[in-house]
Amino acid sequence: MKVIAIVGYKKTGKTTLVERLVSELSKSGRVGTIKHSQEEILPFGGDTDRHLASGASVTIGVTPSRSIMVMKSSDIDGALKEMSMQGVDYVVVEGFKQSRLPKIAIGDVEAENVVARVDINATGEQLAAIAMAQPDTVTLFELIARIHRNPEIKKAGAIGTFTGIVREIAENEITKALEFESYDVVAKERIAKIEADLKQQPGIVDVIIHHKTGRIAAGEDIVYIVIASGHRQELFPALREAIERVKEEVPIWKKEMTVSGEYWVHDKE
Repeated sequence: MKVIAIVGYKKTGKTTLVERLVSELSKSGRVGTIKHSQEEILPFGGDTDRHLASGASVTIGVTPSRSIMVMKSSDIDGALKEMSMQGVDYVVVEGFKQSRLPKIAIGDVEAENVVARVDINATGEQLAAIAMAQPDTVTLFELIARIHRNPEIKKAGAIGTFTGIVREIAENEITKALEFESYDVVAKERIAKIEADLKQQPGIVDVIIHHKTGRIAAGEDIVYIVIASGHRQELFPALREAIERVKEEVPIWKKEMTVSGEYWVHDKE
């Protein structure tokens, strides 16, 4: 899933550029959009608002032609998580200047992580090229959705996942974050080989492995493994093998950042 935000001052044409970009990206995949607003948006009224007022975290209104979901969560990360669960290929965000998202800025507006600056005359093709050049944002939900889109999924009776996270408390140490570095070309080749090998095992329908790099804070996800199989008896041994092989075969190095200091794991050992 590729994510790009379009930011600018008020009345500079953000929505117009969003429309052009969405129209172009929709030619090559599913597109979701997120709009930043400083005002409360209440698209329902009546009973659905009463659901939220009574304590519901999420409510969805379904009509004969469309449905609308409202969440009490108000952060961009929560919205992106919901988008990933929908299996979209691209997310176009309007606003959120101070977020960590890569951004297309209109004119001289100040924003973090600006990857390109354009004016109102930018074409959909130009905007799409910028969006497609951004790194993928990978979530477990997106990988599960990708597995479901495999035409061979009709042979599967189970999907199993493994998620490795940054452990904050271990014995008497508190970890603030981990930093992962990899030899990218070799790491991708090794992961692809593990996936291919596992797919050759009886009953295994599909395998996807993704390991993040860079700084990852305590509690955040590090690695995802998703496997589809005909039966659970084939699934669990394959998951275990995938986990162990990623740890042993993929050239990824880990630096621990704790309250007492920082060190590469091999240095400590």
